[in-house]
Amino acid sequence: MTNGKRIALLALGHVCVALGVIGAFLPVVPTTPFLLLATWAYGQSSPRLRAWLWTHPRYGKAIRGWHEHGLISRRAKVLSIGAMACSVGITAWLIGDMTVVAIQAGVLALVAAFIASRPEHPPAESVGTKPPPTSPAASPLVTPPER
Repeated sequence: MTNGKRIALLALGHVCVALGVIGAFLPVVPTTPFLLLATWAYGQSSPRLRAWLWTHPRYGKAIRGWHEHGLISRRAKVLSIGAMACSVGITAWLIGDMTVVAIQAGVLALVAAFIASRPEHPPAESVGTKPPPTSPAASPLVTPPER
């Protein structure tokens, strides 16, 4: 990988983490999608930063669940679909143009259907049966070298 590409991916990861942190405090901004994107960007550029997100005490479980099984927790589903419904209501109240509201509602209904269709728990047969990675490079938990 070229140094320029690595720097761009690191910058993308940092921006996404910053947006994720903002999203933790502002209900309008999503947190987990930005952290998933940051995990991808760090996975391409910095195994140490990817491992940091992968093992994060608050968000690591959601990131691993999505990566391994496409999971979205029930709480996340309720909050995200509720926020989408509120945004349609706010748009109707502030703008009043029903064409805009209908387009927004249609797009968000498709997104809500996708979110609702995601599993909340891993399949029973896969719990604890995933084989360990064959090499440290294949592991999402690559540890930094000792100093």
